[in-house]
Amino acid sequence: MNIGDIILEKLEKFYKLDEKEFTVSHVSKTSLFEFIIAVVLSQNTLDKNAVRALENLRKNLGVIDPEKILNIGNNELTDLIKPAGMYRERSRVILELAKIFSENGFEKKLIEEINKSDVETSRKILTSLPGVGPKTADVVLLAFFGKPVFPVDTHIRRITKRLGYVRRDNYYEISGFWSASTSQANYMKLHLLLITHGRRTCRAIKPLCSACPITSFCEHGKRVV
Repeated sequence: MNIGDIILEKLEKFYKLDEKEFTVSHVSKTSLFEFIIAVVLSQNTLDKNAVRALENLRKNLGVIDPEKILNIGNNELTDLIKPAGMYRERSRVILELAKIFSENGFEKKLIEEINKSDVETSRKILTSLPGVGPKTADVVLLAFFGKPVFPVDTHIRRITKRLGYVRRDNYYEISGFWSASTSQANYMKLHLLLITHGRRTCRAIKPLCSACPITSFCEHGKRVV
């Protein structure tokens, strides 16, 4: 069994995964624009805050689409997404995305292009959009398109380096490690469980190594326990 699948098994026994804690579980795959907006709202903030901002948009717009975003303008948009934090920057990004997606047939063409492209090309396509970095692109590729990518957030970066499997703080190296060491069908579940582990146990400050379910795999844990 791959090491990623073994770690998944350990974490799955230790935590009761609640997918509703994560923003992507609150958005359907009916609109790529809405899905990207949801992931942008979740950047560098708590998922519960991103969900509140997402729900504010839904309550006020009905449907989150480019035209409705452009119609409300910057001031109202900023007010609606305040719960997510960094609202001025997010508002700017969301308006830029809305302008691009409002072009006739843009979303359909983008979906077709990504569906027929490999992972590397798909990443380049998505990261060319405003506010879309590697992690956001990979969340969209995995959760919306079902592409074989492993998104890496700040928790997964920290956990991977503590485990000792990757030495450098390099997004693509860390993502590549988990992709290569985990069954593709388990990518999303392990991604969410590692984030849960980082939030509850393998914390940035004062990690609870003595209570960790994967200490036996961890260089850092073996030194301190």
